[in-house]
Amino acid sequence: MPPTTAPAAALLALYDREVRRGARPEGPDDVVERVGRVVRRTAPAHGWNGVVWSGFTSADEADTAIADQIAHYTSRGLSFEWKLYAHDAPADLGRRLVAAGFTPGPDETLMVTEIDEAALTAAVPDGVRLVPVTDPAGADQVAEVHERAFGDDASGLRRLLLDALTATPDTVVAVVALAGDVPVSAARMELTPGTSFAGLWGGGTVPEWRGRGVYRSLIAHRARIAAARGYRHLHVDASPRSRPILRRLGFTELTVTTPYVYEPARAR
Repeated sequence: MPPTTAPAAALLALYDREVRRGARPEGPDDVVERVGRVVRRTAPAHGWNGVVWSGFTSADEADTAIADQIAHYTSRGLSFEWKLYAHDAPADLGRRLVAAGFTPGPDETLMVTEIDEAALTAAVPDGVRLVPVTDPAGADQVAEVHERAFGDDASGLRRLLLDALTATPDTVVAVVALAGDVPVSAARMELTPGTSFAGLWGGGTVPEWRGRGVYRSLIAHRARIAAARGYRHLHVDASPRSRPILRRLGFTELTVTTPYVYEPARAR
C-alpha cells in the first residue's frame, strides 16, 4: 500500500477511536470489555468473538495480554479472532500471535469513505430488485447467497442476522438482490449509535451474476440508508475482488487488517 496521507491518517485515527476503542455491544448477549490495553467482544458461539483493539507499549505487555485473552475465551469453550491492523504495536504482534497458537487468515484492506463523497447513484441492473430482509425467509436467502458466493457454511450467519433483526433491528440493515425470485446477491450494514461510521459487511454475489453492477447497487443502497440516519462514513474490510470497485466509488485505503484465529481444540 502507498504511504498513508495526512487526511487518511486522521480518518484512521477517528476509526480507531470510534469503532475499535469505542466498540459497543451488537446484541443483547454481546459483551464488550476494556481490559487493560485490550478491547474484546464476547458473544454466543455463533456470534463474533475476539479482540477489536489493542494498544500495547511493550512486547512483554503484548505477550501477557495474549495469554490472558486465550484463557478468557477457552475457559468458555469459544474460538476467537484477534483482529490485527497493520499499524498496531508492537510491529511483530502477528508473529507473537502465531507463536501463541493463532492461525492467520487472508489479509483484507480497511477502506473508508465519507458518504457525501461516495458514488451513490449506482443503478440496480435490469431484471434485479432489492428487497429488505426482515424475517426468517429473508435470512434464508442471505445465507443461500453467502454459501454460493463464498463456499462457506452460513448457518451461523443466518442465526446471527436473525438475532439482530429480532433484538436490535435499528442496528442492522440487510438486503437481498433477486433476479426474478432467485437470490443472486446479498449484503448487510451494521449501525452503531453514537459513532459516525456505518459498517458494510457480507457483500457477496453468486458467480454467474458477477460483473453486472449488482454489488455496486447494494453499496449505494446501504449508503443512502446510512446517510438518512445521520452517519458520515462507511467502512468495509475489502477483499482483493471488491477493492477496485470500492476505489471507483470513492473509498480510500487506510490500512491492512488480518484475522488471527485461535481454535482451542487445535491449539492444545
